[in-house]
Amino acid sequence: MASSDPVAGAAGYEVLRRFAGWRALDRDVVTVTGPDAATFLQGQLTQDVVGLAAGSSAWSLILAPAGRVDALVRVWRIDADTFALDTDAGYGEAVVTRLARFKLRTKAEIAAVDWPVIGVRGPQAAAAVAAAGAVGQTAEGDVLGVLDASWPGWPGVDLVGPGATAPAGVAEVASDAWEAARIEAGVPQMGRELTERTIPAEAGVVERTVSFTKGCFTGQELVARIDSRGAKVPRNLRGLRADKPLEAGAALVADGKEVCWVTSAALLPGSGWVALAYVARAVGVPALLDGGGFAVEVLELPLVS
Repeated sequence: MASSDPVAGAAGYEVLRRFAGWRALDRDVVTVTGPDAATFLQGQLTQDVVGLAAGSSAWSLILAPAGRVDALVRVWRIDADTFALDTDAGYGEAVVTRLARFKLRTKAEIAAVDWPVIGVRGPQAAAAVAAAGAVGQTAEGDVLGVLDASWPGWPGVDLVGPGATAPAGVAEVASDAWEAARIEAGVPQMGRELTERTIPAEAGVVERTVSFTKGCFTGQELVARIDSRGAKVPRNLRGLRADKPLEAGAALVADGKEVCWVTSAALLPGSGWVALAYVARAVGVPALLDGGGFAVEVLELPLVS
């Protein structure tokens, strides 16, 4: 049953690592509905939307025409003509505005909706959700998405829809444990690792979010050009480990030059601090940097296997 006192710290992290824990996620949801919805989204998202079966979902980017990130979204095909896109909180309005800008003579309606998103992570996540009886709709008959939400090294399921609720028998975990797991898995977040200045290849999300076989989409030129050149970009998203606190916004220096910019950081119980950071391509991985009197290890993502 859902707990009124979320499990925090080392205990919360242990729940996620060994069992399953849930958390109400800060996500904005946008629906796109109409006979032209699939073909419209096919041209605006980097993922193969037309190829999605009803009930399935995939991660995708919405790019600016110049190829930089407008939003990282999950697209869920509810039925032939109805889609839901969810993204990090605070970016739903931007998604609506961005899609509407390109909706010319298109039979599709775009709207922000107030749907909860319940995240469940851990090796027992899928079994826990199945045991709770989530089968595609709520007891009230509302549509319910039971969507794959696995992070690297962390199996997961998200429940999305008007009546989505926490699965019975699963512990609620606090934000500190959830954030440590997100960072350790190397999952980027809008407003931190992903901004309007981000090139997709920098964040390591291209393989998971882009279809190079589906045809044209807005922002395709930059993504395809970088991919054809071996995805070489000036900086890359990496993981950091340290024994002392790391802070978002900090810059680490090597040989008198800033080479590492921290975007997210958290205390990982029993293992010190972990962080996500953009690191200059010239810095080999693994590497050690000076965090201001203490060593910071730079590693490939994810930090967990």
